[in-house]
Amino acid sequence: MAKFVLIGSGLAGGLLAAYLGRRGHEVDLYERRTDPREGNIVGGRSINLAISTRGIHALEQIGIADEALRHAIPMRGRMIHDKSGQLHFSPYDVDPNKCINSIGRAALNTTVIEAAQRYPNVRVHFNHKCIDVDLDTATAHLETSPVAAGVSPANSENQIISAHGDAVIGVDGAFSAVRQSMQMQISGFEYDESYLAHGYKELTILPGSEGSWQMEKHALHIWPRKSFMMIALPNPDGSFTCTLFWEFEGRRSFATTKTDEDVRRFFGEEFRDAVPLMPTLLEDFRQNPTGSLVTIRCAPWYYRDKVCLVGDAAHAVVPFYGQGMNAAFEDCAVLDECLDQFTDNRERAFARYFSRRKENAGALADLALGNFIEMRDKTASKTFRAKKKLDHFLEAALPGIYLPLYTMVTFTRIPYAEAARRARLQDRIVYASLIAIVAFLIGILVRFTG
Repeated sequence: MAKFVLIGSGLAGGLLAAYLGRRGHEVDLYERRTDPREGNIVGGRSINLAISTRGIHALEQIGIADEALRHAIPMRGRMIHDKSGQLHFSPYDVDPNKCINSIGRAALNTTVIEAAQRYPNVRVHFNHKCIDVDLDTATAHLETSPVAAGVSPANSENQIISAHGDAVIGVDGAFSAVRQSMQMQISGFEYDESYLAHGYKELTILPGSEGSWQMEKHALHIWPRKSFMMIALPNPDGSFTCTLFWEFEGRRSFATTKTDEDVRRFFGEEFRDAVPLMPTLLEDFRQNPTGSLVTIRCAPWYYRDKVCLVGDAAHAVVPFYGQGMNAAFEDCAVLDECLDQFTDNRERAFARYFSRRKENAGALADLALGNFIEMRDKTASKTFRAKKKLDHFLEAALPGIYLPLYTMVTFTRIPYAEAARRARLQDRIVYASLIAIVAFLIGILVRFTG
C-alpha cells in the first residue's frame, strides 16, 4: 500500500483521508489551523453550507451520510423578500421531497475528520502549515507551531519539518500551497484567478423565544436587490446565518459604508423586514471580515504519480450555486474510483481523475457566476417566476425527459458540463416550440378574421 501526505484537513481533506484510509493506505493529514473540534472556528467565514445530492452520495460511499445530516435542515426552495417586505416562495423542484440541506461547517468538518480517524492507518496533525512541496520526491515541508510540538509558545520557535510520502495531495483550498509549488516547478502550468467586484460579509438573525425560527425554517431566504443581495440559511439553534454580497467600491458599497449610521440607513432602506431580527447587526458588520469571491482555474491537477489537487485547490468557484463543497466531495469519490480502477498505476489514476473532472469544474465555475446574476437580479421578477413554473410543469409532464438545469445540477449526479449542454438544448427546443405555437395561433386568427 502507498503512503499519502494530505495537505488540508478541511471538508474534502477529511473525507479524502477516510476514503484512502479505507483502502488501507497510510495517510498523514496536515492542517495549518487548530483542531476544529476545539471550537476554534473563525467567525464570519462561510459558516453555513448547502449539501445536496452529489455531496450526500460521496458521504454515503464512506458510510457517514446519516451521521453528517443528523443536524442538517432541509430547504425546499427560495423565499424571496422584496423591498416592501412581501414574500414569494419558489420551490427548488416539482418534487417537494427534493431539498438542499443547510449544515454547519464545523459539525460537518468534525464528522469527516472523525470518520478518517476511525482507520488506524490515518493520522491527523493540526498546527502544521505547508510552506513548500518538492514534487519529484513527494515531500511536503511544513512549519509547526509550538502548540503542535506540545511545548510552551514562550519557550520555543516554529520549526520546519518534512513529510515524505509516495504522493502528496493538495486539499488545501483556493490559496493552496501545494498548487503554488506546482506553479513554480511545472513548466507551462496553466493558472487563472478572477475576482468579482463584490465581496461578502456574514451577519446573524437571532433565534426567537425558546430557540424558535423567526422566518420560514425550510427555505433559503434571498433579498434580491439587482446589483447586490443578502441571503440567509437556517441553523439548528433557531438562528439564521446571513451573507451580504455587495460591491467593494462604488457610491453605495462596503467602501462608503463606514459609520453605524451608514449601516442603519442602508439596511433600513434595503432589508427593512430583516432589521428587527438582527439586534447584533452593527456589531457583526464592524467585526466580521469582508471576504473576497474568487474563481480559480488551473491545469494540470497532477504531477506524474507524485502530486494531485482536489477541491478548491484545483477549481475554486464562487458560492452562488451552493456546489463548491458538493463538487469537492464528488472529487473525492471520483478519485477513489480512479485509484480503484488503476490500482497499480497511480499516475494513470491521477490522469483519469483529471480528465473526468476538469471540464465539469469549468462548467460549474461558469454556472456559479451565472447564478449570481439570477439570484440578485432575476428572482424578484414575475417573468423569472413564470419561467420556473413552466420548468416544473414540463418536468412533471415529461418525467425523465425534461429536467430543469437547477434540478440536474443539484438533485442528480449528471456531470456539470453535460447538464449545462442539456439545459441549453432544452431551452432552444422550448423557445422554438413557443414561437411555433404563437405563430400557429396568429395564423389561425388571421384566417378567421381575414
